[in-house]
Amino acid sequence: MEHVVARAPRLTESAGAVFAVLAEAGSATRPQLATLAGLSKPTVSSAVAELEGVRLAAHSGTSSGGTGRTAAVYRLGPAAGSVLAVDLGPALTRVRGCALDGTLLAEATGSRAGAADVVREALDALPDDAPLRTIVVAVGDVTAPGERGTGMRPATAKAGPVFDAVAVALPPGVPVHLENNVNCAALAELHEGAARGRHTFGYLRIGVGIGLGIVVGGRVLRGANGAAGELARLPYPWADGSEPRHEALEDYMGARSLLRRAAEIWQKTDGPCPRTTDRLLALAGKGSAPARAVLDRHAVDVGRLAAAVIAVLDPGLVVLGGSTGADPRLLPGVRAEVERLSWPTEVVSSTVGDLGTVVGAARLAVARGVQTVTEAARVKD
Repeated sequence: MEHVVARAPRLTESAGAVFAVLAEAGSATRPQLATLAGLSKPTVSSAVAELEGVRLAAHSGTSSGGTGRTAAVYRLGPAAGSVLAVDLGPALTRVRGCALDGTLLAEATGSRAGAADVVREALDALPDDAPLRTIVVAVGDVTAPGERGTGMRPATAKAGPVFDAVAVALPPGVPVHLENNVNCAALAELHEGAARGRHTFGYLRIGVGIGLGIVVGGRVLRGANGAAGELARLPYPWADGSEPRHEALEDYMGARSLLRRAAEIWQKTDGPCPRTTDRLLALAGKGSAPARAVLDRHAVDVGRLAAAVIAVLDPGLVVLGGSTGADPRLLPGVRAEVERLSWPTEVVSSTVGDLGTVVGAARLAVARGVQTVTEAARVKD
């Protein structure tokens, strides 16, 4: 299905401001918009009329106040458009399409190998008469922020042929932003997960790979090269007689290392050796001695990595995420090691789960989509 790709209409500054607060609020009356935007009621009335004229806002009903008076309620109009968020995970591809007020419009999940088909499924479910404003693709490593479709070179990323396959499924002419998947998950924790109400924290993901999302003052810290939090690049091992190897720490801490350790100690009397980390964690939960031993050792290792993060950032809160990191059975051991090695810091498990990356990517896409409209607000009132 072809999607409309259109430039946002040129708006006055007040109309752009009202559009932004309406997108965040979802729906509001003109008095409410005046309060949220910090504008006078006459200015807001003029701005709403302007937005209605270009179908960026629409009347959606009325609201009754305590005095019995009614007020018109407004929401985003059909021309506001939609955005797309794509999570290219190690095993699954998750896609969400949202309106610019965050309303979920489409959702699709499938294999990483079939990523392009998953994207097409979500695109087909979006309204075909509304402009697609922007696309955010969450990938494993972004080292140079960039865009596709806007004259800028795309960011370099460890997405490889999978991203190339997805790229051909994306509508031409729509800006595409690459974002680190751990940063996206950190945004989800900030707004909807374990870090709600906290403006500074570290999101430590432990799964197939490892990574750190750093949030300071409510904003993700990306670094000069977009590589802040790339824990896989920490020198490891770091000891006399040992030569650090490229991404050796990720090899040691990643999910595959758990299965190798299990295979090293597993006995025939223990039953079939687990071939997936999910199975290993399940066996640990059932009291399997070798599975528990592997998990306990992993908790200590994660605790030491968390202590290193705390020593550098002093975040006050560390949220453990990822396919193994978020498992609550890991939490006591991590906390004990952090307490042994560092100053008091709260350590909690992720509450957004596997959807964290696509949820965060969708939030980022909505923010960028709103920005594409409000950037057109260059005409003075």
